[in-house]
Amino acid sequence: MIATLKKFFAFCAKKNRNLFYRSLGLGVLMAVLNGMKYPAIGLVLNDFINGAATGRTIFYGFLILLSAAVLEALARARSVMMQCKAGYRECAGKRISIAEHLRYLPMGYFNENSLGRITSVTTNTMEQLGDTATRVVMLTTQGLLNTAIIVLLILIFDWRIGLISLIGIALFAIVNHTMQKNNEKLFTRKETADVHLVSGILEYIQGITEVKAYNMVGKSREKLDDTIREASRLNTELEMAANRYIPLQNVILKLTGVVILLASIGFYLEGSMSLLVTVIMAIMAFHVFAGLETMGAYSSLLRMVDISVTRGQEILDLPPMDISGADYQPKMRSIEAEHVDFAYDKKKIIDDVTLSIPEKTTAAFVGPSGGGKTTLCHLVARFWDVQKGRISLDGKDVKEYSMDSLMENFSFVFQNVYLFHDTVANNIRFGRPDASMEEVVAAAKKACCHDFIMQLPEGYETVIGEKGASLSGGEKQRISIARAIMKDAPIIILDEATANVDPENEKDLMEAVEALTKEKTILMIAHRLKTVRNADQIFVVDKGRIAQCGTHDELMAQEGIYRKFVDSRRQAIGWKIG
Repeated sequence: MIATLKKFFAFCAKKNRNLFYRSLGLGVLMAVLNGMKYPAIGLVLNDFINGAATGRTIFYGFLILLSAAVLEALARARSVMMQCKAGYRECAGKRISIAEHLRYLPMGYFNENSLGRITSVTTNTMEQLGDTATRVVMLTTQGLLNTAIIVLLILIFDWRIGLISLIGIALFAIVNHTMQKNNEKLFTRKETADVHLVSGILEYIQGITEVKAYNMVGKSREKLDDTIREASRLNTELEMAANRYIPLQNVILKLTGVVILLASIGFYLEGSMSLLVTVIMAIMAFHVFAGLETMGAYSSLLRMVDISVTRGQEILDLPPMDISGADYQPKMRSIEAEHVDFAYDKKKIIDDVTLSIPEKTTAAFVGPSGGGKTTLCHLVARFWDVQKGRISLDGKDVKEYSMDSLMENFSFVFQNVYLFHDTVANNIRFGRPDASMEEVVAAAKKACCHDFIMQLPEGYETVIGEKGASLSGGEKQRISIARAIMKDAPIIILDEATANVDPENEKDLMEAVEALTKEKTILMIAHRLKTVRNADQIFVVDKGRIAQCGTHDELMAQEGIYRKFVDSRRQAIGWKIG
């Protein structure tokens, strides 16, 4: 328990941790104020027992009780506000920290880990951390403080009753520890089920078109239902497991209170305890463990706190790419790769690749699917770090650039465009949030999307659906190109940007690409012959190596993969070019 509490506070940001500590300080004050009730009652009872009760005695006793109650209420209100502020602020802060950390992780991480796990940690786990975990930690700690102070008062009044109280607490602790150990495995399984649930829902929603197209609604829904039922079953099992122990804890505490009462009466009858102390012990017997009962109920969730902190820390502990480079501004945008190797885990994707792309030239990458074309272009932009060799921009290793200064040199247009649930204008100015509306319109006109944007209900202020669901594929591509035009980076990476464009949009899209790439260094992953034949260099990538390199005419003049494919006039199995 103590280890979990320490782990929680260590995980929190310093400013939030200080708020929690101040709240705990108020908790100590509340415990002391709560303990003041018993001396006040003793003051009045002592005079009654001795037949010396006066109005002044009653007044002072009442004044102490009233002051303690008022101050305790004020301290509790302030403590709760601090807890809420620190908890929700910590939740928001950790989500931002995780998002920032994810920015600098190698792209390979996102291939190896499901979107469901990341989503579950940033939503469910952080929500539990900011809301439930905060309440659990603070109520557990508060319950311990209240009980500790009251037991200390009992020890001052009579050590024998204090010893009985400590024995009851020890028995309670044994049951509580057993409950937490039992819950540990259940919480781990629950967390895994939560991840599967989020993954299942995302998969079902994102794949609903294919599911309906292949008439697999029943099987797909059955799979999702099984995931939901498993999560529900584990939540129920967790509640039932806790409910087996919490009543036992409460019985131990109640019976200890009864023993305290009986022992106090027994000590009085044998003459070893005064009537005043006996009465006070009788009163305390019903209140001494109130805080511990609350703590016992909430402590069943301490394993959830531990797991939540662990899951959040696991992401924050993932080693990021080294982003400590300097903010360089290259004079030339020439790109070189020297004997580059790269592998996903143990599978080599790029094998001893050397190439050179002069500034303001176009390099096209063609080859089999899975041959390494996209990976090679992504290595240039440092989405991953090479394991061997060197990639340089303007003669300087890309690792020597800070990540932000390196990214300023690149714009990307991907085959699968992602547009945000925002206005058309804000999607275009995504890379330059401070861009004026005139600049947005100018970029849209160059990308040949101004006309269709003006036909939308609110024009540039039309809010498009998540991922651009309300637009056609060609329209999304042109907005993506407008976004890249707005950034105006000197190096453009086109990742099969025209692969799935319908004939009606192809002319406009090609004009948009031409506007984007004018006077730029272009890295093009392409599948259409007319977009490849005019490239300054064509690299045929096969099995992670550069199988051929040259212009269209040069490659057609030699035996090899490129000429065989072009001569066949059809798409080869497993790779694309046209």
